[in-house]
Amino acid sequence: MLKLNFHPSGRHFLQIPGPSPVPDRILRAMSLPTIDHRGPEFGALGLELLSKIQKIFKTDNPVIIYPASGTGAWEAALANTLSPGDKVLMFETGHFATLWHKMALRLDIQPEFLGLPGYEGWRHGVQADMIEARLKEDAGHELKAVCVVHNETSTGVTSDIAAVRKAIDAAGHPALLIVDTISGLASADYRHDEWGVDVTVSGSQKGLMLPPGISFNALSPKAIEVSKQAKLPKSFWAWDEILEANKNGYWPYTPSTNLLYGLNEALDMLLDEGMDNVLARHQRWAAGVRAAVEAWGLEIQCLDPSVYSPVLTGVVMPEGVDADAVRKIIYERFDLSLGMGLGKAKGKMFRIGHLGDCNDLTLIATLGGCEAGMKLSGVNLNGSGVTAALDYFAANPLNAGER
Repeated sequence: MLKLNFHPSGRHFLQIPGPSPVPDRILRAMSLPTIDHRGPEFGALGLELLSKIQKIFKTDNPVIIYPASGTGAWEAALANTLSPGDKVLMFETGHFATLWHKMALRLDIQPEFLGLPGYEGWRHGVQADMIEARLKEDAGHELKAVCVVHNETSTGVTSDIAAVRKAIDAAGHPALLIVDTISGLASADYRHDEWGVDVTVSGSQKGLMLPPGISFNALSPKAIEVSKQAKLPKSFWAWDEILEANKNGYWPYTPSTNLLYGLNEALDMLLDEGMDNVLARHQRWAAGVRAAVEAWGLEIQCLDPSVYSPVLTGVVMPEGVDADAVRKIIYERFDLSLGMGLGKAKGKMFRIGHLGDCNDLTLIATLGGCEAGMKLSGVNLNGSGVTAALDYFAANPLNAGER
């Protein structure tokens, strides 16, 4: 029987847009002995974590931490704020916005899906003017929430959430603003309080540099008040019991203790570096990768430079080239994992993650694998993306205080 070697020499290059590589420092923290989740030591840890995570979301309001994936936090956001049959407005920007819409249907919510038409709609961000126009039509305020994705992981588009809040306000509409920043948090600028978000959904395995298994709901006072009247079934996801237990640093059920050790270490790493430096670092990496794509003569999936993602870049293959076949060659020849095209983008593009525990040389090696793999696949490239990225990084060095 043929045995495949999944552990070749050297380190695997995990350059998908999440899960992202987990730093050794975080892995060591997670390896510490598990403690009593009802004991005083855990209560102190819980209070510390809940305080630190607020700084990442840029909020003074509560942040719920779930032992679940980001999909669980999607459900929690909907289940705590809505009732059966409620109507919500969702905006289609890509695969994950589509999956959230599918979830809403299964929860007996009535989601209305706005968006630009076809595959081209997946190359732009949320159109705030379309949301404003639709809300102005809703004179009876039947739409209870507006749900949008901040950083669409399937396309490399980061939408303007502040503009969405302005659109809701301009329409004079009371709808809640619910935002998914699962892949944006701690990599792309995000401001829960300042942008007037009512519920923010996120997860552990992207900019926070943790394994999958923790997710979040950041809340507003308005969302907490609305939750008291929401009728969708919930038990595990219910905010009220969690908020009460969190007052003393505990949870109403067994939390993921060792993942919380890792989260505490990740938050220290981010806060010690300074969030402004973290965000600048990601913007710089993204610009270097885009310089490479431009030098190759290929298209970036996102067509609007004002909303390029600092988290990932989608690389569109020429007509007639199967992006998944290119990815396969890159993986097999160079032990490099890239994100595949999802949904409407399947086979059209691959995604390069540049987030979390990364550096210039990581990305130069990644771009080298991409460049060599595309050449092996017969893709005609105009020039060297590796050289272009090296030139960009050399001309734009790290600022003092950045890693």
